[in-house]
Amino acid sequence: MHFIVRMLVMTGIGKINSRSRQFIGLVLLSLLIWLAACERRPDIKATHSTIDQNQLDEFAESLQVNYTVINNLEKGRCGSAGRCFSVSIVLGTKRAFALSGWQLYFSQYFPLHHVLSDEFAVETINGDLKRIIPNDDYRGFKPGESKNLTMYIEGTHGNEFEAMPNYYVVGNGLEPRLVQSTVPTTDVDSGLEVMPHLSAFTDAERQFRITESENIQWATAEVLYDRNRESIHDPNAGIGEIIPSPRHVELDSQRRQLNLASGVSIQLNGLERRTMAVALNRLATLGVSERDGGIPLSVSLESADDGIEISESYSLKIDSGGIGIWATDEPGAFYALQSLVGLLRPADMHLPYVTIMDSPRYSFRGLHIDVARNFHSKELILRIIEQMAAYKLNKLHFHLGDDEGWRVQIPGLPELTDIGSKRCHDPTESRCLLPQLGSGPFGNTGVDGFYSVADYQEILATAAANQIQVIPSFDMPGHSRSAVKSMEARYRKYVAAGDDTKATQYLLTDLEDSSQYNSIQNYTDNTINVCLESSYAFVEKVITEMQKIHDRAGHPLTRYHIGADETAGAWKDSPECDRFLSEHSGLVTDANQLGSYFIERVAEMLTAKGIEPAGWGDGMGHTNVDNMPAVVQSNAWGRLIDPAHVSAHRQVNNGWEVVVSTPDVTYFDFPYEADPKERGFYWASRQTNTRKVFEFMPDNLPVHAEFWTDSEGLDFALHDAQPMHAGRGFVGMQGHVWSETMRSDEQVEYMLFPRLLALAERAWHRAPWEVPYDTDGASYGRDSGRFTEELRKKRDSDWNRFANIVASNELAKLDLAGIAYRIPTVGARRTAGRLHCNLIFPGLKIEFRIDEGDWETYDGPTHVGDNAVEVRAVSADGQRRGRRLQVH
Repeated sequence: MHFIVRMLVMTGIGKINSRSRQFIGLVLLSLLIWLAACERRPDIKATHSTIDQNQLDEFAESLQVNYTVINNLEKGRCGSAGRCFSVSIVLGTKRAFALSGWQLYFSQYFPLHHVLSDEFAVETINGDLKRIIPNDDYRGFKPGESKNLTMYIEGTHGNEFEAMPNYYVVGNGLEPRLVQSTVPTTDVDSGLEVMPHLSAFTDAERQFRITESENIQWATAEVLYDRNRESIHDPNAGIGEIIPSPRHVELDSQRRQLNLASGVSIQLNGLERRTMAVALNRLATLGVSERDGGIPLSVSLESADDGIEISESYSLKIDSGGIGIWATDEPGAFYALQSLVGLLRPADMHLPYVTIMDSPRYSFRGLHIDVARNFHSKELILRIIEQMAAYKLNKLHFHLGDDEGWRVQIPGLPELTDIGSKRCHDPTESRCLLPQLGSGPFGNTGVDGFYSVADYQEILATAAANQIQVIPSFDMPGHSRSAVKSMEARYRKYVAAGDDTKATQYLLTDLEDSSQYNSIQNYTDNTINVCLESSYAFVEKVITEMQKIHDRAGHPLTRYHIGADETAGAWKDSPECDRFLSEHSGLVTDANQLGSYFIERVAEMLTAKGIEPAGWGDGMGHTNVDNMPAVVQSNAWGRLIDPAHVSAHRQVNNGWEVVVSTPDVTYFDFPYEADPKERGFYWASRQTNTRKVFEFMPDNLPVHAEFWTDSEGLDFALHDAQPMHAGRGFVGMQGHVWSETMRSDEQVEYMLFPRLLALAERAWHRAPWEVPYDTDGASYGRDSGRFTEELRKKRDSDWNRFANIVASNELAKLDLAGIAYRIPTVGARRTAGRLHCNLIFPGLKIEFRIDEGDWETYDGPTHVGDNAVEVRAVSADGQRRGRRLQVH
């Protein structure tokens, strides 16, 4: 059939007159119908009878799914969409299956444009959830037969982990079943997730490249080898070194050391032991026991030796008389003890004689953890808190509510967790939310769940013990689908019970709203209606209950993150908003101001409760500064090329507390390297390894145009026309983990560590090689010359120092803490038949194998000839292996 159509097009059917074309069309139609009938296989015929549970179970077990990215550069194939890619889904069965009456559900993150298939249709349900449905031409499966669908999708698909697992099939009235061929497995060697239905990327031009102009290199072993040349192993690294770097360190000129093998005798002056317990326990985990008669360890609250009274500052002195710590406050004493732990090398009880004087660069040193998109365990959060404290981070931005889930129990609103905390196959969403992000249909997996009040209070107590402030976040008014749907279920429950007052008490939806919109995550119904008084009653209820929970945990709620994300097109056709605008014309002049009205009103609500408001910079930037409280936190999360510095500087000049959240470098859900097998999204950066985080100059955003490229690997220029006023600047910086692509606790740790160490370095310590910010304004580009060659050499030397400390000291400590950090991929080259290897963290063990034989330790250049060679690195404790790479 397709051959005949192509031949007619090629022979010029368009030149025939209209009557002749109608005649030929009728003939073709008859011919095509006849050919279609001829193509139907006589040995199997689709049966449209109702499928039963046993047959559905058998189908889910037998169905083989193969997902292949065909081409990322399908220019013009998605209409007006700027970017378009094509994906092939091939379905096959091990044995004959003739029944229809089934539907196959799966997650595909980006908007579907159109599908090419003879036997199937594909529909978008909501968000990323889509389904494949047999059409009238479906002929069933012969044993071993495969059927292909080609999907054209708006966006790009630059790595393998944008494909989602856990497809499932349903039938009318039947229990859903996971398609077993799409259930993730675990690689035996590395422990990393494997998605068996996914075809590996092999074509750099059609699969890896996402734009025609892109200049990003696939991070092969050879590319990494060239990049790692500046990481040189120093066997003496780590002696007297701490991460994050102190402000001033003076080592004993004679390199004398203090032996802690006899333990320490601790004396706390002006401090309660419970406030130092965590840091002291960390000393114990490294083998430093507390004993009478041990080395004296004195910790005192008083002015530091240099007279600095900055909050969280301390001085630390180690000599023959023991260990002395002087701190300006309780956090300073706590961090001094953490520095003491930092000076210890694994399995070595010796400390150098040293004098340290230290204080933080920023008062806000944060980490954002998203447990809303995919839930993660309380135990993971507790482990992360301990590591935050170890590296002197002090703010946990805890993202607890978003479209895909509500993650903490709110007394009086059980629906939020009864329904909003799990995703299952319930099209009515009366029991749960729709499946998203490859969650599967059951609602009882690791990505589902919530923290009870007791769980959350344990997290708060642990944070307090680690000198960390918890800033809870439930994104509003956009990104609120879990709350919206939970309150709709509450509404239906109370309407059925005849209680209309309770039904509408916390309703977040105008039931007569006919607005049509699509959020950035492709939801059509994820935004709170800001014109309803019940919406503000809901926010008031949530904040009040959270405040009580915090108070009872002894961790007062002093700052709350509104989110402040909006959705274009929401409320446009809402009768309630029409009524609100007519009644409040002097307050809100048009629908475009409704989002900012919501933020301003919630900020006022928070301030009345003694809580400082925070939000993302774009939404906060839409507000009227005069209508906002005196203290406002804004997270500046724009990309550098947007240009991010413009709005960030404006908000600093407003007098707001601006936290640097630049995604190009602080979003740890982006890939470490530009490799299809590295997990994460990449809309701001295709490669964010630990060195890139280390190189960041957070005080001077536009200067990065001198030495970084954009997300396509291209140079860019920035002009700082409206600089920050003299004497003003950012209050801090924050790292971020968004969990869309992370379905396990181990995956979160992989993405977070060891990048968190470089985040801590930059948040605590201003490096002498950073380019000072110019309050007169300046233009920056590849040739502007602010970041001089001398400064670059200092940076490179400082990086080598840092990388060696990580390798020799810190990764082993992470191993002891049970952190599944990412083991780096190995750089390698074959030169004249000899294998040369290196690592971003020099000193870690490297292994290689030839022709899939036994793994051997790499000790230096090795003859491998022309044989197939693979390389991998080993964790500091020797217990885990990293992802292997081929050497070409």
